[in-house]
Amino acid sequence: MVIKIEFIPKLELGWFNGWIFLMVHVLIQAIFIQTCSKEVKVRLFDRGMGWTKTQKTFTLIGKVFGLINIILIISSPLKFGSIEFIIGLIIFLIGLTGLVISILNFKNAPFDKPITKGLYKVSRNPQIVTVYIIILGYTLLIGSWLSMIILLFSFMGQHFSLLGEERRLTEQYGDSYLEYKKKVPRYFLFF
Repeated sequence: MVIKIEFIPKLELGWFNGWIFLMVHVLIQAIFIQTCSKEVKVRLFDRGMGWTKTQKTFTLIGKVFGLINIILIISSPLKFGSIEFIIGLIIFLIGLTGLVISILNFKNAPFDKPITKGLYKVSRNPQIVTVYIIILGYTLLIGSWLSMIILLFSFMGQHFSLLGEERRLTEQYGDSYLEYKKKVPRYFLFF
């Protein structure tokens, strides 16, 4: 089997498009977030941080690229039976499993110190990393280079959001967060 990824997939609305996997992802994520207490949900979605203007701008640009990618994924037929579909499905399932685990790690963490258990031992941002792994899976499920490129720009914008979040967490937790930052990479393994 040969991997055949198109630059721009054939766009059409249909029953067997990328939206199927997007809905599975959103539904499973929503179910696990609903198991969290109100306090955990507030902590999970707290974006009231002191971001710089540059961080706000690049975060917004990243979100626009993310929205464009979602539209592309929704409008693209799945490449059933192809090698890229199979690889995409495996990557999607790995990302989805990681996302569920990271939400549960977050849910069960104490409020008075940084989260350092579970996937937070290998990444300071496992929820973001796993969501981007899921989206990488989508790009292969629809077989689109354009979607992968858009994903890269979205991720670069998200990076600025994480810088703002790290600044807030440093202010909130002080030395314990700085020690955690020294031990655990921002994304995964070495970066």
